[in-house]
Amino acid sequence: MEKAVVYFTDFRCPVGTSLTDKLRRLCIAAGMKNMDLTGKFVAIKMHFGELGNLAFLRPNYAKVVVDLCKEMGGLPFLTDCNTLYPGSRRNALEHLDCANLNGFWPMTTGCQILIGDGLRGTDDVEVPVKNGEFCKTARIGRAIMDADVFISLTHFKGHEMTGFGGAIKNIGMGCGSRAGKMDQHADGKPVLDAEACRGCRRCAKECGSDSISYVNNKAVIDYDKCKGCGRCIGACTFDAISSPDDSANEMLDRKMAEYAQAVCQDRPCFHISLVQDVSPNCDCHGENDAPILPDIGMFASFDPVALDQACADACMAAQPMPGSQLSDNLSSPGWECHHDHFKDSNPNIEWKATLEQAEKIGLGTRAYELKKI
Repeated sequence: MEKAVVYFTDFRCPVGTSLTDKLRRLCIAAGMKNMDLTGKFVAIKMHFGELGNLAFLRPNYAKVVVDLCKEMGGLPFLTDCNTLYPGSRRNALEHLDCANLNGFWPMTTGCQILIGDGLRGTDDVEVPVKNGEFCKTARIGRAIMDADVFISLTHFKGHEMTGFGGAIKNIGMGCGSRAGKMDQHADGKPVLDAEACRGCRRCAKECGSDSISYVNNKAVIDYDKCKGCGRCIGACTFDAISSPDDSANEMLDRKMAEYAQAVCQDRPCFHISLVQDVSPNCDCHGENDAPILPDIGMFASFDPVALDQACADACMAAQPMPGSQLSDNLSSPGWECHHDHFKDSNPNIEWKATLEQAEKIGLGTRAYELKKI
C-alpha cells in the first residue's frame, strides 16, 4: 500500500492570523474541497465534552469545518452517540443539554446537532464489517449511517484504556450505539446493582429480549436470554445497570478499529485531529488533569490510520510536561520506563494494537508522508 499523506500545521499564529484561519487552510490543503458534498448530508463526528471537563475542542473549530461544508453545498450536522456509563451524555436530552452548556449550538457552530443513536441510545443500524475478525457486524448510530459523507473532528489526547483517543477511537467507539459500545467494551452483557434498583420496572419494559424479571422488587437479568442491546442501561434513571467493561484493553483496541471500519467503509470520509490539551484521560471524564504533553498542532488526512500514527509519532517526539501525570510517573523511584509517553502515563494500555488491526482490515495504512503547511 502506498504511503498516505498527512497534512500538518502548528499552533503558532503571527499577528493577523488566527487558529481558525490555520484550520481552514489545513483542511483545504489536505483536499477537503475536492470532495463532492453538493446536496449531501455530512455527519461531523466530534466529542462535546463531559460537564466539568474543559479539554474538549472549542465549538469555534467545529464552525470552521461546518462553514467549509456549506460552501461546498453540503448539509452538515454535528453528531455523537450516547454514553454507556452514567454521566451527562447518557441520553439524547442530557447529551444535548451538555453540548449546549459546553458551547455547541447553532449560533456558535452554524449547524444543528443530532445525537446519532437517538433518545435512549438504541436507534442503531447493524452494519457488516469488511474483513472483520472480532466483529462481523457493528451497531452504529442510525443518524451517522444515514449521512452521505462522514468527517471526524478529533481532540487527540491520552486515554486510560486505549493509550490515546485519536481518530479511530472518535469514530469506532464514538459512533457505536449503546449496544455497540457494550460489544466493544465487554461481551455485551450489562450488570445490575441490586441496592440501586428501585423496582420501577422501566428496564423490563425496554428490554429487547424479555430477559429481565423481578425478585423481591429487584431486577434480575437472565443472561441466557439477554442479547446485550443496552436498552436497559438507557431506561434506568437510577444508575442501577451498567456495563462491566471487562474486555482486555488489546481486544478493545482491535474491536474499536473494526467499528471504525464499519463507519467509514463505502462512503467519502475526511479526518481532522487537533493535538492540544493532551490530558492523560478521555474527555468523557468530568474533569481534565494537567496536559502530559505540549500543544503540538493540527493534522488532517483522508486516512484515519495514518492520521493517528502521525499524531502518535509527534507526541512521542515531544517532551513531557512538568507537573503532569506522565512526568510524575517518570520521576517516581523505581519506575520502569517504557520509552512510550502513552504507556508511561497509563501503563496498562496497548495502543499499537488499534493501528495494527486497522491496517490489517484495510481501514488505512500506518505508512505516511507528512506535509507541513
